[in-house]
Amino acid sequence: MNRRAGEQGFNTRAIHAGQEPDPATGAVIPPLHLTTTYKQDGVGGLRGGYEYSRSGNPTRTALQEALAALEQGSTGLAFASGLAAEDTLLRTVCRPGDQIVLGGDAYGGTFRLISTVLEPWGVSYRPVDLNDLDAVRDAVAPETTRVVWCETPTNPLLNVADIAVLAEIAHAAGTLLVVDNTFASPYLQQPLTLGADVVVHSTTKYLGGHSDVVGGALVVADAELGELLAYHQNAMGAVNGPFDAWLVLRGIKTLGVRMDRHGQNAARIAEWLLEHPAVGDVLYPGLPQHRNHEIAAKQMSGFGGMLSFRLRGGEEAALRVCGRAELFTLAESLGGVESLIEHPHRMTHASAAGSPLEVPADLVRLSVGIEDIDDLISDLDQALGSLTER
Repeated sequence: MNRRAGEQGFNTRAIHAGQEPDPATGAVIPPLHLTTTYKQDGVGGLRGGYEYSRSGNPTRTALQEALAALEQGSTGLAFASGLAAEDTLLRTVCRPGDQIVLGGDAYGGTFRLISTVLEPWGVSYRPVDLNDLDAVRDAVAPETTRVVWCETPTNPLLNVADIAVLAEIAHAAGTLLVVDNTFASPYLQQPLTLGADVVVHSTTKYLGGHSDVVGGALVVADAELGELLAYHQNAMGAVNGPFDAWLVLRGIKTLGVRMDRHGQNAARIAEWLLEHPAVGDVLYPGLPQHRNHEIAAKQMSGFGGMLSFRLRGGEEAALRVCGRAELFTLAESLGGVESLIEHPHRMTHASAAGSPLEVPADLVRLSVGIEDIDDLISDLDQALGSLTER
């Protein structure tokens, strides 16, 4: 007997959820609906509910249904970028006078959005180490805190927070727990099943997977909140175009097999870096000595393709390694099939400089791709070897 859609495995859902063969032609890939408007069968007679592509597009609908299925939520919503998704969420649930409890090493773009866009609007934030549960409890104020913002694993320090415990703390105060699941992807971690209320993704990263599309997503557990967010998605208008939606759908189909290879390569590199004399610390949740290894092992099915390491030679050494890498491309972003290297202090997290969320200057971040592992290690070997050259 065939298993029902809700009982099917992750890879089956990634390939089929929201993506039934086209009823008109039998095409197995969802059509790309490059249209702005739709013919109505009489005034107000909408076919399938479509009238204008900001409000709804069949290609985006397919993506949203797939996202909801992968995260096991009630509603999935797609946006023009991860920050557009975050902005829509926060301006939907927050009002002037409200507070956001923000993980102490959140993504620099999230920090910039909250500190320079929302704070002047009257929404305050309080950075907290999410591993310090007593500090989280103290920070959450039932009268004003509307969101506990959790990124796990974090960018770029790879800290892992206990989603289930944070959900208990947030819900006891009547607060939403929002989890940025970009680094893990829904293949490795599904926060809604652990008690989170909202999941955020930059679909630019692992969901798209090929460094050729920018997008974002929200997936929620509660259908009523989903309806409210869908209203604001349309009213605020930061939706992705149909081709962007189609590209993310294409990427999702291979998410599972890609994440397996990303994780295998990252684990090998983390172990290799541990033995290198120029490296002071390796930040990867899959290492037994990682401060949150047990939490990661409990709530994730793998440890992902992101890792960071700190150089004994300080910022100068970090910059030199970034500049000498060849197969690892010096570039921002992450989650594509190709390997990337970057210096967060001066690149992705420059907006956090001088704030409580500032990252160490001796830190290098790797997005480990799916190339042959021996080639990746060879490139890192020559880049790190430059530190001993005279």
